[in-house]
Amino acid sequence: MSQLHERIAQFRKMATDDPDNELGHFRLGQLLLEDGQFEEASKSFLRTLELSPHFSKVYQLLGYCRMKQGQRDEAIAILKEGWRIANERGDKLPRDEMGRMLVELGEALPEPTPSAGDLPAGDGFNCQRPGCPMGNRARRLPAPPIPDEIGQRIYETICADCWENWFRNYSIKVINELRLDLSTEFGQEEYDRYMREYFGFAPAGV
Repeated sequence: MSQLHERIAQFRKMATDDPDNELGHFRLGQLLLEDGQFEEASKSFLRTLELSPHFSKVYQLLGYCRMKQGQRDEAIAILKEGWRIANERGDKLPRDEMGRMLVELGEALPEPTPSAGDLPAGDGFNCQRPGCPMGNRARRLPAPPIPDEIGQRIYETICADCWENWFRNYSIKVINELRLDLSTEFGQEEYDRYMREYFGFAPAGV
């Protein structure tokens, strides 16, 4: 079994064991997409959107899958909805990529919709984690949560709520479901790898 297929199996188990874990479904979809399994990847992305309908990056990847499957009309509908959501949230990278894909499909960009403005604003911090639910309510951490390079990167790019969700919820699931022993080098490396994936960081050295 290749390393990619091992990772697919890991995340398939995580998504099956915890069907409400949107990040498990999202990462499984990414890996299935990498493996060219567009229909299976689409199922994972659709489940992700059921759990986290603001997750703009998922619309981009789901639209790409539908394009590869020859489902042009569905791809356009998905990409237009994703573009609106990304634009409202200020998610510039997925918005611009979905805009490029729509132009490639011969479609005009959607008209921006004004935000409701009925949610409390944050402190102006722009969280860069894919799928951050906070939008303009994001708040910066008061200090780096870990005294090292990755802690500094989290402080500079990740909001307080996403850090709290990792630390209090998702990291515990990773430890328990993978039975990681953090006193070992392997356990710590696996923990760090999942943390980087959660925050959307590239692997170390990339």
